[in-house]
Amino acid sequence: MSDNKTLKGGEFLVKETLASDVFIPEEFDEEQKMMAQSCRDFTETQVLPNIDKLEHHDNELLAKLIKDAGELGLLGISIPEEYDGFGQKFVTSMLTVEEMGKGFSYAVAYSAHTGIGTLPILYFGTDAQKQKYLPKLASGDFIGAYCLTEPEAGSDANSGKTKAIPTEDGKSYTLNGTKMWITNGGIADLLIVFAKINDDKNLSAFIVERASDGITIGAEEDKMGIRGSSTVQVFFDNVKVPAENLLGERDGGFKIALYILNLGRIKLAGASIGASKATIDVSVQYANERKQFGTAIANFGAIKHKLAEMVIRTFVDESLTYRASQNIDDAIDAYIADGMVKGRASIEGLRQYAIEASIAKVFGSEVLDFVVDEAVQIHGGMGYSAETLVERAYRDSRINRIFEGTNEINRMVIVGELLKRGMKGELDLLGPAKAVAGELMGIPDFGSTSTDYFEAKHKMIVNFKKTILMVAGAALQKFTTSFQNEQEIMINIADMLMNTYGAESTLLRVEKLSGLYDDKKLAIYKDILDVMIYDTAARINKSGVDAVNAFAEGDEQAGMLMGMKRFTKAAPVNVVAARRRIADQLIGANKYNF
Repeated sequence: MSDNKTLKGGEFLVKETLASDVFIPEEFDEEQKMMAQSCRDFTETQVLPNIDKLEHHDNELLAKLIKDAGELGLLGISIPEEYDGFGQKFVTSMLTVEEMGKGFSYAVAYSAHTGIGTLPILYFGTDAQKQKYLPKLASGDFIGAYCLTEPEAGSDANSGKTKAIPTEDGKSYTLNGTKMWITNGGIADLLIVFAKINDDKNLSAFIVERASDGITIGAEEDKMGIRGSSTVQVFFDNVKVPAENLLGERDGGFKIALYILNLGRIKLAGASIGASKATIDVSVQYANERKQFGTAIANFGAIKHKLAEMVIRTFVDESLTYRASQNIDDAIDAYIADGMVKGRASIEGLRQYAIEASIAKVFGSEVLDFVVDEAVQIHGGMGYSAETLVERAYRDSRINRIFEGTNEINRMVIVGELLKRGMKGELDLLGPAKAVAGELMGIPDFGSTSTDYFEAKHKMIVNFKKTILMVAGAALQKFTTSFQNEQEIMINIADMLMNTYGAESTLLRVEKLSGLYDDKKLAIYKDILDVMIYDTAARINKSGVDAVNAFAEGDEQAGMLMGMKRFTKAAPVNVVAARRRIADQLIGANKYNF
């Protein structure tokens, strides 16, 4: 990849990023904002008024709403113009996903179609496959679905039993098997199906038209949440698939699945931002209207604390997700500049930021779960009633920690992929880890702390990174090749990485805003940053100490615990006053406006 100012995936741990080198949502241009507005208008006028009907499995209506979105061009944001799409950048597609994320379970159907139901063909399809299917997927004439999971193959997707047997003349495959939890399965016209050819070790992928003989669609699953999306089992009984519908290379389907999972993970993070903002809007509006003890409940400190924390976490989620999204775009452009074709460049761009995609997925899904839980609490008894939007938001949110690889699997991916890149020499982890170990043996730096606001915050982020290098380096040295079996410690390290990436992304965003806003307008963003980094220091300390206590003893343990204390030291912050100021701005605007 050509040299550019963007760090490689995972490199944030060992290198500093300049604020000027990150993208922040405040930089979206007018064309991008217009696309977002189109999505917002569609969600508000077409989707939300029909949510109750969708929740009762009105699949005819669901299919119509997907096709209506296609007529407005909302399905073709990422599809190149030669296939009747808009050919927009990845970060633009993320903005539209955010807006659609406000549409509850419809957002799941939309994201499944435009993401995992369409992009495998765009990224891995032949020219003929693209010409045949992408225009129909862009217009909504075809609705897409992705068939990977099986009754006995969930997280271990490559253990799937679905078989594709080549016919003697080599002109087609005979497909047999069962797929489950298939989003859009009840309305789909086109299925991306993963199966093993003969006794191959790895999966292959196929484009299968729903109209093919031998396909049976099961009943709609009765789910806890996202009831307005279609989720079914799909049965394949001697289904004939033309040989030209093999997607990508034989035995290459598992790689396709992994690449598309990276895509699905960060897209889910985008949708979580929209859902969080919409839930905050509903919550503050209720808090301003609901009166108890002679005043609006928004005036109570306990409610202000909740509202402010919902804002802070959502702001961090947004900061890290759009930072990573632009990194993906930059990587794609760099690969293209090196002569790589666009489809391949897109695949490699997503692969390059697999760590950040998993961070965004886990962080975003857990932020949304926090936000909807607090929303129900703010609504009190009404929040438990199916009459309110927050009850639906609460149910719908829960699946996101399971979708696109469970959050536990993704935490393993974050740490495992980072270490793998270190072993391969793609990232220099050893040098920085040794430097931190040496620093622990030396005399602590008791020099005066910086009086520059952003410089002091950057020093804290550097120290957070030192805790990760210290713990991960010592754990790897202790367990060597068996480290992958120490899942609890890997989860601790993953949490430290996520919190650090979120803290740094927010710092860089606020620092960049300091060049756009005056001190008065910037003050509220400094409040968000102050509270978030102060709290992050405590979270990282807890995760790090738990990890150290799990494997270290004696002097090594004492030295690392002292290091944890030193590297997570945070200056005092009046978090009560800061949260009240954040809440007051939200309450005054009566909507999320950060």
